[in-house]
Amino acid sequence: MRKTRNDPDPPAIRLAVAVKRLRVRLQEAASTKLKGLPLSQLPIIRRLRIEGPATAASLAAAEHVSQQAIAQSLAMLKKAGLVRATPDPADGRKSLIRVTDAGNRLFESAIASRNAWLLHAIDSTIMAKERPALNKAIELLERIANTNSLGQAPGEP
Repeated sequence: MRKTRNDPDPPAIRLAVAVKRLRVRLQEAASTKLKGLPLSQLPIIRRLRIEGPATAASLAAAEHVSQQAIAQSLAMLKKAGLVRATPDPADGRKSLIRVTDAGNRLFESAIASRNAWLLHAIDSTIMAKERPALNKAIELLERIANTNSLGQAPGEP
């Protein structure tokens, strides 16, 4: 079915636009606590917090960036005192990158700022009688997010 000028955007497009706008708003809220650090550095800190110390090469692979890009990011994070490198006990030629206490505090502050914005946005725009619909929408979004690239839910053939 072709779309005409008067047809509203299909749900997939509306959803993609809404998710993108929400993501930008969440990033803006988190970035207020980053003190000049690019928001693109936050996923590196997040990964190190979740997965523990890692080499620059493994971080580059996990973040899908080049060795040069991760080296630049790590240099910025080290200079800001948010990560540090220590010798790898298994291979002294390598270094393991770890999050510092300052990095943990910054990350937690950015996430708290993001969450505070989201709670305020929900409280100021979603009426109490709409909360069940919001909960259902969240459930549906989670199901969509768990669908693989072939449009199958986990466990489906």
